[in-house]
Amino acid sequence: MQFGAMNFPVAPVLEEIETFARLGFDYLELAMDPPMAHHSRLSADRKAIVRALAAGGLGLVCHLPTFVSTADLTDSLRRASVMEMRDSLDVAAELGAKKVVLHPSMAGGMGAFVLDTVKRYAFDFLSEMVVAAQRLNMTICLENMFPRNRLGVEPDDLAVIFRTFPSLRLTLDTGHANVDDRRGRRLKRLVDGLGDRIGHLHFSDNRGKLDDHLAVGQGTVRFRDLVARLKALGYDDTLTLEVFDTNRDMLVQSRDRIREMFFPPD
Repeated sequence: MQFGAMNFPVAPVLEEIETFARLGFDYLELAMDPPMAHHSRLSADRKAIVRALAAGGLGLVCHLPTFVSTADLTDSLRRASVMEMRDSLDVAAELGAKKVVLHPSMAGGMGAFVLDTVKRYAFDFLSEMVVAAQRLNMTICLENMFPRNRLGVEPDDLAVIFRTFPSLRLTLDTGHANVDDRRGRRLKRLVDGLGDRIGHLHFSDNRGKLDDHLAVGQGTVRFRDLVARLKALGYDDTLTLEVFDTNRDMLVQSRDRIREMFFPPD
């Protein structure tokens, strides 16, 4: 099992790399968002980033931009968002990433009233990204989202996406699954129904209302049950702690608690 941490895109990337190396993580999950981690800045600093990762003994997973609108009803906004994603994917490849995390398109604004149109745009976008990733020899791990996203939330909806795009893998996000489902039914159904597609994990806690990115144990996510299910599946790949506390000790404590669940002491 490899344990990673995600940068705060407001902080300089090289400083974040140094911090996570010092804290003993296995890889950086690079959130490719402005102001400090936009693809243009990352491309300009590529050599320094690659050197810093190597010096810190860190691998790399890239998280493609979050705050774009790849199924927007306005053509110009949608095209610009898709281009941002394509350019970010190319830069992720330049940095040496083989695995990238991607959010499903969101049905925002008036999109909630014309879901069929939004879904068509979302599938067109995914088709373009899948082809591009295959050309670059990269794996896209599509992340389950919280209900406000409307797309890519429930296991049945995600199953349709994975049947349509067999090369996609799942980023299982505990925080997203727990929003509006504090009893853990959605998370359980995601693992039971799509366990064979899981290629990456995002672990954070919340209290079932907001995607708070709390430390493990501060919310209502049932991590021990989840870890038991993942172990039964034989999962042994990448796990990013998405704990966004300014006190980085909470990030380390969360990692160590999860590690002990996977590998309990004799």
